Amino acid sequence: MGTTTKALSLLNYFSRARPLIGLSDMARLSGLNKATVHRLMGELAEAGFVEQAGTGREYRLGPAVMRLAALREHAVPMRDVAASVLRDLSDATQETAHFSLMQGQTLSTVAFAYSPVHGTRVTMEDAEVLMLHATSSGLAVLAYSAPEVVERVLSAPLAARTDQTITDPDRIRAILDEIRAVGVAESVSGFEEDVHSHAAPVFDAEGVAMGAIAVAAPTARMDAGLAALIRRAVKAEGLRLTAMLGGLTPRDYPKDDAPQDAAANAIAADGMSAQA
Repeated sequence: MGTTTKALSLLNYFSRARPLIGLSDMARLSGLNKATVHRLMGELAEAGFVEQAGTGREYRLGPAVMRLAALREHAVPMRDVAASVLRDLSDATQETAHFSLMQGQTLSTVAFAYSPVHGTRVTMEDAEVLMLHATSSGLAVLAYSAPEVVERVLSAPLAARTDQTITDPDRIRAILDEIRAVGVAESVSGFEEDVHSHAAPVFDAEGVAMGAIAVAAPTARMDAGLAALIRRAVKAEGLRLTAMLGGLTPRDYPKDDAPQDAAANAIAADGMSAQA
């Protein structure tokens, strides 16, 4: 690792939960010796990437980071980044792909892509609101949300969109455990009749699910082969979109597909709900 890369890598240790970091803590986090950390942080401070806070014993992100982040969002807005990933996902699965973001206690669709292969397909709307408990996107987000968020959602009245919407909080909690084991949520006709979907979480810089990427198909077209293809594809593109948006995938997020099919079969057998 070159000196520049080594210095810039130190910026990754800052987060909302850890906005200030002292030299000793940075040395511990990075595994570098304190003298090296002191030198690298000095170079970052000179370039405006970090600045000393308070008594000068701790560092925080500097104005250069904020400026570059703003330029990045202006040059490549989140919707554009997501759109390119969704096109690839839709091409790979030949089904409707969409990306949604957490908005309070619901999800809002940011972008979607259709495959031209099939005349019959699941359609989406701009800024479509998706229920957390009734969609695969919502379940994927809940599975990787803070416990207090999950309890807040599940303690509120859970509306049934269809006859297959799961509204039992205990059953949903069990489903969330199963989702965490495989990294992908599955849902059948809980938000919209005859729609079978799979979704993977998209994480923010704190490693918290900020949204989800999903593939939705008519239930009549979903067979074991297509389901396996979609599970692999949506998981891979969720990881890719997380990285492209500057997010951090949690270390305990399952990246190995080996146990996925068996666990996913258990989720499907539990009777999931929805389109997202």
